[in-house]
Amino acid sequence: MVQVGSYTTRSDAELAQTALAAAGIQSLVTADDAGGAYPFDLTGAARLLVDEVNAEDAALVLVGHPHAHPKERR
Repeated sequence: MVQVGSYTTRSDAELAQTALAAAGIQSLVTADDAGGAYPFDLTGAARLLVDEVNAEDAALVLVGHPHAHPKERR
């Protein structure tokens, strides 16, 4: 899996994940937020991951997403 977005909170990452799901792209959110117990990520970012084969399509879906940090997309 490859990272296509980095978000301040799990909620922001899940919002982007919903956009990917609507486009038929499966994704995974990883965050060091104690399983959602904290409203912020302890490491500074919630990451949105997709299969490498879907990375380009996912990036196109996420273009302009208001909570993404483009510098941290890979």
